[in-house]
Amino acid sequence: MGDNQTNSGAETGGTPARFGAVALFAGIGIALWLSFLLARPFLSPLAWALALAIAMLPLHERVLIRVRRVNPAAAISTLLVAFFITGAVMIVAQRLASEATKGIETLQTEIQAGRWKKIVEQRPRVASIMRRAGFEMDLSAPLQQAATWLSTKAASLVTGGAWGVVELLLTFFFLFYLFRDHDQALAALKRLLPLSEREAQGLFTSVTDMIAATVYGTVAVSVVQGVLGGLMFWWLGLPAPLLWGVIMGLLGIVPILGAFVVWVPAAILLALEGHWMKALILTAWGGLVVSLIDNILYPILIGRRSQVHTLLVFLAIGGGLFLFGAAGLVLGPLILSVTLGLLDVWQQRSAQNAV
Repeated sequence: MGDNQTNSGAETGGTPARFGAVALFAGIGIALWLSFLLARPFLSPLAWALALAIAMLPLHERVLIRVRRVNPAAAISTLLVAFFITGAVMIVAQRLASEATKGIETLQTEIQAGRWKKIVEQRPRVASIMRRAGFEMDLSAPLQQAATWLSTKAASLVTGGAWGVVELLLTFFFLFYLFRDHDQALAALKRLLPLSEREAQGLFTSVTDMIAATVYGTVAVSVVQGVLGGLMFWWLGLPAPLLWGVIMGLLGIVPILGAFVVWVPAAILLALEGHWMKALILTAWGGLVVSLIDNILYPILIGRRSQVHTLLVFLAIGGGLFLFGAAGLVLGPLILSVTLGLLDVWQQRSAQNAV
């Protein structure tokens, strides 16, 4: 009888404890979800800051050894990274703006002079096809429509550019704190995770390797795109192939942009000048080789460096871009590495329990 009362009391006392545990976990889940919503507008600069922090950690460690103070070392490392990135962006933007202005002036001159009509009329087959398709030779009206469209979109373009500058500044802001506090952050995560020291270290190593592979893979693919684009510019006899190859490589790092920002206008100008074959070759090379090499080579390079199957990397990158936009280039592989790391921990524990 006494035993029954004891068991009944234990069960009664255990119910509030279990309810409290469930309420605690529910509260933690809600808090984490709300925290994610708070951080969501800053996912892109956070992701790029994390990628830069991991890729540039050896540089920061060298600076820290010489400076021997955490805050100045983090500031110097951040300034070095910011100087390199902003310098490259300014050079590319200045060159593109200059060439875009010249290209628009050339385009307007060619159209106003009627050169487009003359070029087409010199090729009866092309002229016949265009007439059958109902294509008008007079491009003054479409040009005016394009100018009107650009004027109406100017505000949104400026807003997008301003937000891009803000994201870049936020990236450097987050990068400073990641350089400064990365040891404390890792220690705090190890305390929170229900993993042993060895398991947590293995998980962090997997994540670090994946993000480093993402950064190096992005750079490698961009270099390949720049080389391929520059070689085609040289082969077609276009001016400054080395410069434009470098610019295409730098633009390849930017997810929203890419090498097409250079080769598409070049192909249009070639067509307007009557170099139809060169325009077709450049379009085919840019669309089928330079642009698609990113989708093929990028998952392969990341998979080899991180020792993860190429298909999984491809799904992680594609899904990440779909869910998170440009930040998905980092967040997709990051989520994949965390998932694989946790599955590895579960497999090791299951193997130990089976022994």
